[in-house]
Amino acid sequence: MFRKLISTSDDIALTTLRLVLGVVFFAHGAQKLLGWFGGFGFQGTMAAMHQAGVSTPLFLLIVAIEFFGGLGLIFGFLARIPAFGVVVLMIGAIFMFHLPNGFFMNWYGNQKGEGIEYHLLAIAIGAAILLRGAGAYSVDRALSK
Repeated sequence: MFRKLISTSDDIALTTLRLVLGVVFFAHGAQKLLGWFGGFGFQGTMAAMHQAGVSTPLFLLIVAIEFFGGLGLIFGFLARIPAFGVVVLMIGAIFMFHLPNGFFMNWYGNQKGEGIEYHLLAIAIGAAILLRGAGAYSVDRALSK
């Protein structure tokens, strides 16, 4: 079971996908948890999430997936687990918040909120990592040799 979890190839394309997804989700998690990169920090984000109808346990899960999952993806450590978390998180975000806003992001400020295009890209990248593993230059690759 563990061997299947960490199995991967030396594919640089997977490494690129994993690193980009990891950096993006780590940054979002750091905004929520630590207030880095212009975020509101833990208390501020939790208050905003509560207003949006997100429970405390779900908020904690979101922060864990983004921050710690982002780190797991960056290092390629058990990468399929955080990739699965990202896929589930993005599906949830689509159906809880973004689907009514259509497909496109709100580039021109002419809709109520953001559409689903970003989420679909994250789902596709997460699915590639789920199916193929962490790629080259990952802890998973080092462990699977």
